[in-house]
Amino acid sequence: MRTLWLSLAFSVALATIAGQSLAGETRASQILDRFEHANQWRDHVMIAAHRAGSMQAGQTLYAENSLAAVEGSIAIGAEIVEVDVRRAKDGEFVIMHDSWLDRTTTCKGEVVKYTLAELKKCRLVVEGTGAVTKETVSTLREMLLTTRDRILINLDNKLQVTDLPGMVAEARDLGMADQVIVKENLWNRQRIDAASAALTQAGGGFQFMPILADDAVHDAVFASEVDKAFAPRAVELITWRNGAETLTSTGGPLFSTRMRAEAARGDWHLWADTYAVVNKPGGFLAGGRGDELAVAASLPHEAWGFWVDRGATIIQTDEPKAAIAWLTANGYRVPYTTDIKQAEPAHTASIN
Repeated sequence: MRTLWLSLAFSVALATIAGQSLAGETRASQILDRFEHANQWRDHVMIAAHRAGSMQAGQTLYAENSLAAVEGSIAIGAEIVEVDVRRAKDGEFVIMHDSWLDRTTTCKGEVVKYTLAELKKCRLVVEGTGAVTKETVSTLREMLLTTRDRILINLDNKLQVTDLPGMVAEARDLGMADQVIVKENLWNRQRIDAASAALTQAGGGFQFMPILADDAVHDAVFASEVDKAFAPRAVELITWRNGAETLTSTGGPLFSTRMRAEAARGDWHLWADTYAVVNKPGGFLAGGRGDELAVAASLPHEAWGFWVDRGATIIQTDEPKAAIAWLTANGYRVPYTTDIKQAEPAHTASIN
């Protein structure tokens, strides 16, 4: 009888611990588990919303790099939002893709010539429609507060590699360094060493993702060297499309069978970019097989499906809603726990 009661007590204790664990889990922690364990989730394709995810079916819904776009990406189930980081005149990290304000705000001139207070007077504009929103230029801290515990955030550093530690420090101050992905282009040993020095200064506890492009990296040998240096959980791979060349039929050297073997050995994701680049051919970063082919030409299998078939388990796209819908319909998405806690945004500024 005593053994039975001890067994029951032990079972209750385990259930209590499990319940406490679930209660403390957030959407971001579930996404992070899939991000950090690529080999366990090869049957699930994660979606990264480019510039926070501003488009749908070729139409721009939100201002890029806006809090409203982040909210939209969370609502449709994207796992990662990508945003761009620059500095204001007084040194504050702000969210802005271009070095100039003209295209995306009501202000004119270079970002670096405006103080944060001055940038806060610049209203974000929806590209294409020209609609002026109520939202102003966000600081990095405001963006982090909006994503915290809700979605992973990929910081595209528009500054120097030496600025990475400062960005990570802001996330660490908010207790969310592990939810932040920073990245740098790598193409030789010198770049590896420079990134390594900056990451060492930044400390640990965050995600670093190398970017490799096929104009400089021609096989998986360099990827193996990068893996040894950083043990990344994902590697962003760029397959350039130059001019009017035909669509890639293989995915190029970075999506070779050997690269997929390296990814399996290192337990990291192959990250493909299908988003558009202004004034460049369609699929400029994806061998021609980009969002334009998927949406405008209605050939999603020839774009998103092509990269999934070649091992991509993260796709960065301007069309997160359409990509998620297609991937789900074709069995490339594994549902998350339905009763998981959905954290509310910590930032309460207007995003209309």
